[in-house]
Amino acid sequence: MVNWTWARLAELGTGDLYEALALRAAVFVVEQKCAYLDPDGADRDAWHLLGRNDARELVAYLRVVDPGLKYPEPAIGRVVTAPAVRGRGAGRALLAEGIRRCEAAWPGRGMALGAQAHLERFYGSFGFVRFGQPYVEDGIPHVHMQRRASS
Repeated sequence: MVNWTWARLAELGTGDLYEALALRAAVFVVEQKCAYLDPDGADRDAWHLLGRNDARELVAYLRVVDPGLKYPEPAIGRVVTAPAVRGRGAGRALLAEGIRRCEAAWPGRGMALGAQAHLERFYGSFGFVRFGQPYVEDGIPHVHMQRRASS
């Protein structure tokens, strides 16, 4: 079971912020061997979704950057699960909750994301469709994807 926290940056406690940044760095910088500046300034204008297990360990995280800043739509990003919970549905639960929160915060709006290319099928299973040509970001192939608003 995952317990969700949905908050703006200023509402996160220092412990929550530390754990979110540590999980992001452990996966995106260390595991993926990609040296880049993860705190990119967009965290200030985003909602943060943290998923904790029953032991209160952070096992899933994503952020949603406000519409108009990265894309015209709300922009889902920094989607990450802890290695210990992969293959158990945590990623699917995380994205489903993120979509649900976006629909509640911005009713009638679609969503966008920049997906690592190897995850296109995963995001596609949630209704995201590739838009435009693949591109390389921080040395990793990506695709821009959009999801239409639910009717």
